[in-house]
Amino acid sequence: MRMWLMVTLQAAWPCLFGLAMQHYPTTWGHYDMCKSQVYTDDGLTWDYMACQPEAADMTQYLKVTLDPPDITCGDPPETYCTLENPYMCNNECDATTEELAHPPELMFDFEGRNPSTFWQSSSWRKYPKPLAVNITLSWNKTIELTDDIVITFESGRPEQMVLEKSLDYGKTWQPYQFYATDCLDAFTMEPKTVQDLTQFTLLDIICTEDYSRGYVWKYDKTVRFEIKDRFALFAGPRLHNMASLYGQLDTTKNLRDFFTLTDLRIRLLRPATGATMVDEGNLSRYFYAISDIKVHGRCKCNLHANSCVFDKEKLSCECEHNTTGPDCGRCKRNYQGRAWSPGSYLPIPKGTANICVPNNVGPVTRVCDDELLRCQNGGVCVNNIRCQCAPGYSGLLCEKVRCDGEAGCPLSDSYQTSSPSAGIILLLLTLLRSTWALAL
Repeated sequence: MRMWLMVTLQAAWPCLFGLAMQHYPTTWGHYDMCKSQVYTDDGLTWDYMACQPEAADMTQYLKVTLDPPDITCGDPPETYCTLENPYMCNNECDATTEELAHPPELMFDFEGRNPSTFWQSSSWRKYPKPLAVNITLSWNKTIELTDDIVITFESGRPEQMVLEKSLDYGKTWQPYQFYATDCLDAFTMEPKTVQDLTQFTLLDIICTEDYSRGYVWKYDKTVRFEIKDRFALFAGPRLHNMASLYGQLDTTKNLRDFFTLTDLRIRLLRPATGATMVDEGNLSRYFYAISDIKVHGRCKCNLHANSCVFDKEKLSCECEHNTTGPDCGRCKRNYQGRAWSPGSYLPIPKGTANICVPNNVGPVTRVCDDELLRCQNGGVCVNNIRCQCAPGYSGLLCEKVRCDGEAGCPLSDSYQTSSPSAGIILLLLTLLRSTWALAL
């Protein structure tokens, strides 16, 4: 019996101890807590904070589609030559043989294998018709980018390419960046780099020649869309001043939307040729091959959730603050006492939760619930705004023993909980008494 009582108290102690502590995110930049318990002059209540999920590798949750759908090599089987040496033609692609197949999912598998795994297109056998391929990555969920998009090519990097984004699940598309060996010739755009951008031109769509060199640069395999360099325009070169960035994201909708998407599309328009002229006698040298795509980000939850779950092939936010929807984009039923609003990063470090409140209730809500802030001693939570206490008890959570001065009264009115420590002691005594009674 004593052991059972000790285990019960040990399980209850962290909850009781937490009532006296005011919790904040360990580092303000994370916004990883949505609410914490605090003790005010009126008793225990919730302190709500803006919150967001941790950033993650978002390629775990996407669906990839290719257009044209039959562009992957291997059906029929083909033999390929290397770009550097047109006489080295010992690379085979055969969709019916696992070791020789190069399906799209190999763009997202574990890197570091030897030999490397990669997706590969069919060759440019229909030249001079363009070898054009669209690779679409779809999340069926709004996500926010937190790091560079990196595409690693196993073949030479394409001489012309466009990276596009969609905010409406692929219905419409906007360019993110153009890539070419000659921006003027390919897209009639002056070549620029991300270093040419400023705080005032960050949203400009540029064409860069930095990632489109041919076989001379065969060891430069990556193509980037530089997210962190754009962040650095506000947060500094090492992203030390994230407060400035969060302030800009909070107050400039277009800036935040720039880093937000539901789909990405990689438009491959011209493969690496390594020369000004295409060798029409050996078109098997020209193709696309991608070994890896990295997309880091987080679910967009409008600062109303700190976790996002992947269930039944779908991402969804685990909404807090009485919100609901895939992006926590509306108030729950019976919590429409004021219009829904996204959370805010400001003021730092906790931000502003902008919680949804019960109908017919003012902006300040006395909170009880069936999770951590349960009504004590048989009390019943009414509409999450007050506890209806059993006879003999009072207080915000029915934690106070009502005493009218009769003989044998356990505690006088002068000892009612007026401080965090007194409230904790009283709750602990109440738990001890009920636990002891059950043990007997």
